[in-house]
Amino acid sequence: MNPTTFLYLFFLIINLTYSQEFNREITLNNETPYLVGRITPEGLTTENYKAWYNPNYNNYGVDTEMINSVKEELAEYKILIFMGTWCGDSKREIPRFLKVLKAAEFPEKNIKIIGVDRRRTNYKKSPNGEEWGLMIQRVPTIIFLKNGKETNRIIESPVISLEADTKVIIQGGKYVPNYSKSLHFD
Repeated sequence: MNPTTFLYLFFLIINLTYSQEFNREITLNNETPYLVGRITPEGLTTENYKAWYNPNYNNYGVDTEMINSVKEELAEYKILIFMGTWCGDSKREIPRFLKVLKAAEFPEKNIKIIGVDRRRTNYKKSPNGEEWGLMIQRVPTIIFLKNGKETNRIIESPVISLEADTKVIIQGGKYVPNYSKSLHFD
């Protein structure tokens, strides 16, 4: 085998091994499809999701003054979102939150959206196990990470508003998310 062919095959195998499918759709028994695994914001605007995504995104009025007050600090974070495209709370909150992040000019590369399954055998699990060890019990769960460590999370819905909750979290204030008592770190 010549060196060029070897390198081509090597990089092809590496790419196939480490690449991940985005916007993977599951349809069960002619029910409404849903996404699992890595999701892109563009994936949420496709045919099966735009009926709820677009109105929740477009009709949300971002508190730009509040989000601009923490814009620079927010840029130091990575955000991990677990959602169900089948879940009413996710359908409402995630388009709004993505609009807040856009208003903050938050880098899209620092957002990772994971769709979890709704089937009983895989309930609230992702195909690649990204939720493992993170105690994802309700969706959406928005996790704020700084220097690779979780600082806090918004669970299911904000306590005050997406902008106010984000500001408290980013500034290190006392923030207790909804349903935090259901988290068990035994």
